[in-house]
Amino acid sequence: MQGLLLHLPLRYVDETRITAIRDLHAGEQAQVEGEIVHTEVQYKPRKALISQLRDSTGQLSLRFLHFYPSQIKALAEGRRLRVLGEVRNGFFGWEMVHPQCRPVGEDTPTADTLTPVYPTTAGLSQASIRKSIHWAMTQNQLEETLPDWVYQAHHLPGFAQSLQALHYPPPSMPIEQLQDRTQPVWRRLAFDELLAQQLSMRRHYARRRLLGAPALPPSKKLISALLKSLAFRLTDAQQKTALEITHDLTQPHPMQRLLQGDVGSGKTIVATMAALQAIEDGWQVAMMAPTEILAEQHYRKLSVWLAPLGIELAWLAGSQSKKERAAALQKVQAGEASLVIGTHAIFQEQVQFARLGLVIVDEQHRFGVQQRLSLRQKAQSAEVAAPHQLMMSATPIPRTLSMSYYADLDVSVIDELPPGRTPIVTKLVSDARRDEVLQRVHDACQQGKQAYWVCPLIEESESLQLQTAIDTYEYMRSAFPDLKVGLLHGRMKAAEKQDVMAQFSANQIQLLVATTVIEVGVDVPNASLMVIEHAERMGLSQLHQLRGRVGRGAEKSTCILLYQSPLSELARARLKVIYESSDGFEIAQADLHLRGPGEFLGVRQSGLPMLKIADLERDADLLAASKAVAEKLLREHPEAVEKHLQRWLGYAEELVKV
Repeated sequence: MQGLLLHLPLRYVDETRITAIRDLHAGEQAQVEGEIVHTEVQYKPRKALISQLRDSTGQLSLRFLHFYPSQIKALAEGRRLRVLGEVRNGFFGWEMVHPQCRPVGEDTPTADTLTPVYPTTAGLSQASIRKSIHWAMTQNQLEETLPDWVYQAHHLPGFAQSLQALHYPPPSMPIEQLQDRTQPVWRRLAFDELLAQQLSMRRHYARRRLLGAPALPPSKKLISALLKSLAFRLTDAQQKTALEITHDLTQPHPMQRLLQGDVGSGKTIVATMAALQAIEDGWQVAMMAPTEILAEQHYRKLSVWLAPLGIELAWLAGSQSKKERAAALQKVQAGEASLVIGTHAIFQEQVQFARLGLVIVDEQHRFGVQQRLSLRQKAQSAEVAAPHQLMMSATPIPRTLSMSYYADLDVSVIDELPPGRTPIVTKLVSDARRDEVLQRVHDACQQGKQAYWVCPLIEESESLQLQTAIDTYEYMRSAFPDLKVGLLHGRMKAAEKQDVMAQFSANQIQLLVATTVIEVGVDVPNASLMVIEHAERMGLSQLHQLRGRVGRGAEKSTCILLYQSPLSELARARLKVIYESSDGFEIAQADLHLRGPGEFLGVRQSGLPMLKIADLERDADLLAASKAVAEKLLREHPEAVEKHLQRWLGYAEELVKV
């Protein structure tokens, strides 16, 4: 029922007035009524059904390029029709192509409201949707769910009034304002939807705080020992976020914190400090990454940092041999391994922890709801109901998105880069100048530098016709016989990938041809040049992540974005943003604007109910208002909250729990 009421129109057409043919204007949608005076099938220049409709002021051509025999009969001479369509200049005056037609009598009344056009699916007609919605509107389900004061402060109309206006708008209501959703009736429903999201998120946040988790005292030995061994000092932002996490871990309820920071801002060391706080108190830590390359990079880096402190690490990945895996599983189950690092393999049923107290998830948006839930359940025991969770993201999250989809999390931001990093110079270069780019890469490698050449596909695709990594690798080897060229892509065996990355890190490979498998986590300070093929086909966050693989040392770094002309408007907009900005938050905001929250979040992975009415940019003021109202409602009107959530989220609210 509520689903029908909230199935709102995409657009509207005005069938409330009849326009005389002499008053038509090109490009406008209009409704005309008249008599068919001639109909014929023409065969040149192409087959078409042409009818002439006449009223007392003139004549209009109706053109149908696809038609059935029954339509020829319906357009027989003498028939009186009402037609709706877009007017354009034809060969013989005004015409409409494939207009909507219906027979009428001399005194058939016009519609008394604007006609809504609803989102639909195959086999479901507009007429059947309108009939169902009309039935739903008569079932007395339009009562308010929340107290009046919620809406009075923002001068928003009532729920019933808003639905009535949207499903049956009066002719006086401007179609433009209805379709751009700026009318107060649209804003009322957008506010309700945002408020439902806030209520759901904050309620689950409060419920999680009632669960038991290990209260971990601050580290007295391990963190200070680690910091003394490092060749660098923490930035102020790293220290600030580390203190926020330390405080959360001392609480007897589960931490649920998102640690976000731009590419290269140093999230890994902050997460490692959190792990040491748990390990020092006798708990195990699981650290999970979405790709084997990134997970192994974490394993190698943390082994160097933590082995001298006497901490045992375990590695779990799908590519392990049975013997290696069995040994790792035994160490984890016995509690001998304090820190377990791996990929999705950590989720599997046979992985049993002795005492799991903290879960760290890198690039958390790449994991699905059930995966994150299954890892949390591995910590449930007589001692603890849920582990602490630290999620990391190198894709900075715009403020509105954070307020909306991450309202159930505490958020820490590392908003500065470590000292000594040189800004990356970004260049846009047409594919027509490929030879110049190749020469530049060759010269840089001969001077002792290293370079990435990134290709979007592994093997040939006729539909996309993109340069492939394998072909490019073979070409580079023959074109640059004096250089050591390497190849890295997702379909290589884990041992092969590890070997290639080890050689590249040791400067034994000067030019690495790779797919976007290197997007996250790869850290080679000597690599100071990157070329990205077909940059126009990649998303903003992906381009920013890839670009972040260079600029990790003191050497001046350059990222060359090779593009093919002609560029679409969207591609041009993306490349303009990445060229003009190196600020991850600015880029993320632009990405949200260009793609919308569903694409930005990876909604299939997130499992979150997406907004259908509200727009985070257009309705930013309503988002802030809903956030302020939610806490008071949860405290003072729990029954009203339940009604509101049932109307707006229903079963989808359960997904927010994870």
